Amino acid sequence: MVAKKQINLLRGWPNPALLASSAIQTAAAKALSDPQVSTPGLLYGPDPGYQPLRESISRWLSDYYRNPSLGPAEASHNGTGGNGDEDDGDRICITGGASQNLACLLQVFTDPLYTRVWMVAPCYFLACRIFEDAGLRTRAVGEGAEGVDLEALEKGLEECEREANAEKKVGVKLPKPWSKIYRHVIYAVPAFSNPSGRTMALSCRRSLVQLARKYDALIITDDVYDFLHWPTSSPSSQHLTRAILPRLVDIDRTLEPVPGKEDFGNAVSNGTFSKIAGPGVRTGWAEATPKLIYGLSQCGSSRSGGAPSQLTATIINSLLQSGDLEEHIEKVLKPAFTRRYNLMMSAITRNLTPLGVKVEEGKVEGKDIFGGYFIWLELPEKVNAEIVSERCRERENLVVAPGDLFEVHGDESIKFQNSLRLCFAWEEEGDLEEGVKRLARVVKDVMEGKGGEIGGGRMKASKQDLGEFR
Repeated sequence: MVAKKQINLLRGWPNPALLASSAIQTAAAKALSDPQVSTPGLLYGPDPGYQPLRESISRWLSDYYRNPSLGPAEASHNGTGGNGDEDDGDRICITGGASQNLACLLQVFTDPLYTRVWMVAPCYFLACRIFEDAGLRTRAVGEGAEGVDLEALEKGLEECEREANAEKKVGVKLPKPWSKIYRHVIYAVPAFSNPSGRTMALSCRRSLVQLARKYDALIITDDVYDFLHWPTSSPSSQHLTRAILPRLVDIDRTLEPVPGKEDFGNAVSNGTFSKIAGPGVRTGWAEATPKLIYGLSQCGSSRSGGAPSQLTATIINSLLQSGDLEEHIEKVLKPAFTRRYNLMMSAITRNLTPLGVKVEEGKVEGKDIFGGYFIWLELPEKVNAEIVSERCRERENLVVAPGDLFEVHGDESIKFQNSLRLCFAWEEEGDLEEGVKRLARVVKDVMEGKGGEIGGGRMKASKQDLGEFR
């Protein structure tokens, strides 16, 4: 018997055909052929990063997040430089990607004995290790109906405050003039979340910023899928070239009382070129108040060698200045992801929905819009996702992600035993429907009690399976 070709619907990578290879090659040739660019690019860089790229990102984001459909405050001040006074990039710090930057943020702005972390669940599971490495204890808060269960979060924050006051909690880190230690960190992926695909409502975003200010919390958002969205109904009637909603960091900069020049603020946006150019560039950016950005740039690893990705920063800057990156997003990525999403959703409707499987469909402020890489499934109540995932691997050579992978480490309060996440970004388009058909066969067998016991216990996914680094 010929073994079935493996289909991996877990891996959160872009398909090689979607990489901006040609545009990056052109940008690299331009950057490296100019000694005024290549020489500083090959030397140690300034702590906050390559200044031309900081300025280019500032202009790019200012344009992208300036959206006339937003409320008056966000429309007039939305996005970096949106009010015309910060186009020099002082709200931008160049990073080695969103994962590396998350680690740096925790090094500078948290204390393991003082700071508590709240992760919106289901969560981006690879972030859990980063919090653990920083010595931080994580707790889960559910998405609720609008992106964060604000009632449960505030209840937890109040409980932590009472405990801290009773124990007179103090930290171990010495105070530094460029940083502050936040009492709490709230971590989320607000737009087209990994793994659920959901988008946090505007009202929830505003309330979350107010909550963060009340309880001295820093909201860290992975805004990594914001550029990848498309309409799911009448696609020809709508071309989405601007952000749909303001980020949490945009709301924090405009919501009264507006942070002053000496304020750290309560939100930081974690961005990356991994999803829109190629994961291997290992370059991203952080955006926050100038005070917080300066503090971030003083992280020990940046002070030692300058901002990471110095040479790549010169190439990415060329990519942005030429307009080639925006063209790649609009003409390659969005059409491809629209096709891929539609293929997978059609297959789910035909093969899984009749079995009682429910799917998270795209809605953003009532509009039919979806984005990102992932689709979240809810299996019938008595169908265990871990069993399904292991049988898929053993019998169908299909790799899927069970919901328990996305539970917050160390917190058993929120479980996802009947959930699965599928990725439509990695496999070839022709294999997406076949993957869903294989999954449907397994779900049907499990529902009918066929096949006996499974042999491996909890699914052990390899590093290559799990590869979706920011």
